[in-house]
Amino acid sequence: MEYLVSAEEMRRADRSVIQDYGVPSLVLMERAALSCVELMKKESFDLSRILIAAGSGNNGGDGFAMARILKLQGFSADIWFVGNPEHLSKEAALQKKICENYGMKFVRNLPDGEYTTIVDAIFGAGLSREIRGNYREVIEDINRHPAKIFAVDIPSGISSDDGRIQGTAVRADVTGALAFRKLGHVLYPGTEYAGKTVLLDIGITKEGFHQQLPRVQAAGRELLSLLPPREAAGNKGSFGKACLMAGSRNMAGAAYLSGRAAALMGTGLVRVVSEACNREILQTLLPEAVLTTEELFSEKILAESLAWADAIGIGPGLSTGTEAERELFFVLEKNNLPMVLDADALNILAKHPDWLEKSRAPKILTPHMGEMVRLSGFSMEELKKRPLELAAAYAKEQQVILVLKDARTVITDGERLVLNASGNNGMATGGSGDVLTGIITGLLAQGTAPFDAAVLGVYLHGLAGDRAAENTGVRGMLSTDILKELPQILKEG
Repeated sequence: MEYLVSAEEMRRADRSVIQDYGVPSLVLMERAALSCVELMKKESFDLSRILIAAGSGNNGGDGFAMARILKLQGFSADIWFVGNPEHLSKEAALQKKICENYGMKFVRNLPDGEYTTIVDAIFGAGLSREIRGNYREVIEDINRHPAKIFAVDIPSGISSDDGRIQGTAVRADVTGALAFRKLGHVLYPGTEYAGKTVLLDIGITKEGFHQQLPRVQAAGRELLSLLPPREAAGNKGSFGKACLMAGSRNMAGAAYLSGRAAALMGTGLVRVVSEACNREILQTLLPEAVLTTEELFSEKILAESLAWADAIGIGPGLSTGTEAERELFFVLEKNNLPMVLDADALNILAKHPDWLEKSRAPKILTPHMGEMVRLSGFSMEELKKRPLELAAAYAKEQQVILVLKDARTVITDGERLVLNASGNNGMATGGSGDVLTGIITGLLAQGTAPFDAAVLGVYLHGLAGDRAAENTGVRGMLSTDILKELPQILKEG
């Protein structure tokens, strides 16, 4: 999977390539500048009138080098040096001097409407302070200009570590991410300000990290190799048995969505354990499933369901009443199978956090932010500010795999951290989480390792949501639209 780096991790890799491998800093700068110029051409920027807004650091040095390359290729490129001359880095000072030697035009402000393309090379990935004063005015001027905007590495003002806006930030149309995408390229609101982000190879590779690799990885298409194999001579018993304990009075839909999702994942057999009032609905909507429906569940029925299954999903539409609590307690205490806990199972656990200790089974918890607040005691403000750090801390403390659902979902076991960027805001609809529970449970039932099942399940869920958005748009998307796209997504994988 692709590494997503923090500012410090990027500095470390950059320093290692220069110091340990002997690659001159100016060589990296030239490669960055040339790659950015080529990307602007590929993205059909109008290069008839270009302005390079350059700062004092090495990001500004990249900008100076771009201006010179563009000029030598026959384009009209002016330079707006907005940095402090006394704070120029050694490389930026040299690149600026080269531009002066070539007689390039330097401007003192940004005229209205004169430029077709503006290059943001003001601040790089290492910016850690709030933008104020003249820099703030410069960025606001750039954002008001009608020109198309290209950002070098990351839009100025966006935190590389968490995507936060540091006072103000450039809104780019395209961003050329140098060597690695930063966390700020993927996390909100940074991802919106970056526009289309394209990764550029400038000669800094993962070897620069030596044995201390970045902590966060991005979910990507290579995960599709984790899909469970299908034996040509297999039968329904060969492809796993998933048990979904879901649904209560007036909540049959949650049982249907999670059960159908598990079936669509290629699971051989799916059992839905639900209240008796849901029998007719589930028999009609999901005739493929084995149904276990009673008014009250005895320990005998629950034990038989556990003995039958290869994986358990519990919680969608379960309710938080006494019977639901009893059911969850029994499953946590008696079950040794890998399991997914979602929705009402999490709401019950929030009232009884010590129950997690009763289970020795591999556990995947799939809370949205509100459920995570109740589970963990973290405030919503803390979670929004530090989702990666706090998710990993909770997962490690509770010895679970945590799927923290948000616009960018975090998957962690306390050590490994994966950030998922598939999906869209159309998936913020009732039942979407139930579908995810079924997807992950289906993967577990077919023998996929729990962490792999969580990461792959989240990624597939997002891919299906993206395909649904293409067909229906985000406003009209329903959770059943996500289900409809799963077979084709799996076929293509």
